[in-house]
Amino acid sequence: MTRYIILDRDGVINHDSDSFIKSADEWQAIDGSLEAIALLNQHNYKVVVITNQSGIARRLFTLETLQAIHDKMQSEVDKAGGKITAIYYCPHGPDDQCQCRKPKPGLFKQFAREHGIDLPGIPVIGDSMRDLQAASAVNAKPILVRTGKGERIVRQLRTTNIPVYENLYEASIAIIKSTHFH
Repeated sequence: MTRYIILDRDGVINHDSDSFIKSADEWQAIDGSLEAIALLNQHNYKVVVITNQSGIARRLFTLETLQAIHDKMQSEVDKAGGKITAIYYCPHGPDDQCQCRKPKPGLFKQFAREHGIDLPGIPVIGDSMRDLQAASAVNAKPILVRTGKGERIVRQLRTTNIPVYENLYEASIAIIKSTHFH
């Protein structure tokens, strides 16, 4: 049975930067994240990345540069024995009133339509409040990692039923071991 898992990119798969990831050289995987994607694949999860990339609207990098960053990410994941099934990105800025910029669920809905799946219960791993909000908006299962912006978000959550893990690798192990996500 094919199952899907949705990952944010910056701060989950690769190190984030307050000044944005603007080139393939700046894209650096977080320790264990590439192996986590391979591990999820080995347990019949298809990995989908949904990411806000407002650096395009801010003219910090071009669509060609974003493609080069994603090519590098795919290549690094391939070398680790994994595969990313699809990448969805929002190129808009925070004031553009689009439906695809998280916390809006537009890209989640587009992914579900294109792959013919239901979103409720699908694990969504992110490091920001907007990742968790977008997952909740479609009744997916939000999961927070402490990497990227995650450590700051943990303090904002207070009491919640959102699981928190150190990083993508730990979250992946928990998902694989849990019957809660099947």
